[in-house]
Amino acid sequence: MSKHFSVITVGDATLDTFLNIHEATVTCDINKKNCQLCFNYAEKIPINESAQSIGGNAANVAIGLAKLGLKVAIATELGDDSNGSTIQETLLKAKVSGDFIKKIKKTSSRYSVILTYRGERTILAYHPPHMYHKPRLIASCDWIYYSSLGQTFETIQDEIIKYCKKNPQTKLACNPGSYQLRAGLEYFKKILPQIYFLIVNREEAERIVGKNNDIKKLLQKLQALGPKIVVITDGERGAYATDGQKFFFEPALPAKVVSKTGAGDAFATGVLGALIKNNSLEQALKWGAINSASVVGHFGAQTGLLTANKIKKRVF
Repeated sequence: MSKHFSVITVGDATLDTFLNIHEATVTCDINKKNCQLCFNYAEKIPINESAQSIGGNAANVAIGLAKLGLKVAIATELGDDSNGSTIQETLLKAKVSGDFIKKIKKTSSRYSVILTYRGERTILAYHPPHMYHKPRLIASCDWIYYSSLGQTFETIQDEIIKYCKKNPQTKLACNPGSYQLRAGLEYFKKILPQIYFLIVNREEAERIVGKNNDIKKLLQKLQALGPKIVVITDGERGAYATDGQKFFFEPALPAKVVSKTGAGDAFATGVLGALIKNNSLEQALKWGAINSASVVGHFGAQTGLLTANKIKKRVF
């Protein structure tokens, strides 16, 4: 008998190095929307904290859901290098199944260097050329969480669509990555009718359906493409959602921001985890806000992730 998982996350996993910048010059225009992180050329720049952890939407959410007590696996491809081994070992240690991890010979794993200054992050990402292979999603699962992939993501997306059509009892959640919403947008739209729960930020929502100042209309337009539940996050302004019957708004919780890395994934983790545990969408948004507020108070994308019991104690 094949294994059964609550969730299988699908997407890239990376090794992230976090550097908290101690001294830098930040230049902004008057409205502070166009800030630049500047260093003096050829100068030694001090940092006051550093850390290393795995990253990538699929990995962050997999670890977050495992922390909520769910049985989780990740489908991802890693390079045959030391970074790939570190990523795999970290996932297994976090109780995420590695049944669908592929290590591709003679390739390098993705990695990022994340510069943090005054709570905001600047990401230097290394994405080596890579051709995805068809995933072997042979286990049964209640949910698939489809997230950020790079060039040639179509190979994996097609397999997800096939799986969902063959297994209609499996619900598909999706938080697409930047490549899927830019170079691959038209192809990405093909999976929208299969999605049960779509979560995107406001900029991503407008990229899919066009700009609109009315957040409710954005939600409605996205839902008209297929998803049953749509959530749009809007940074410090909070999150909006609809289940087709009602509209919901959840403000961002006040928090001391150490680093914003992983905030979005923590929010998605809380919402999805709550839905899986049969909470209402209104309650699920609260789970997301609480989990996200905890993560931004720590250095790294997973350090502040909460257990289900800790979230329940903070639900208001």
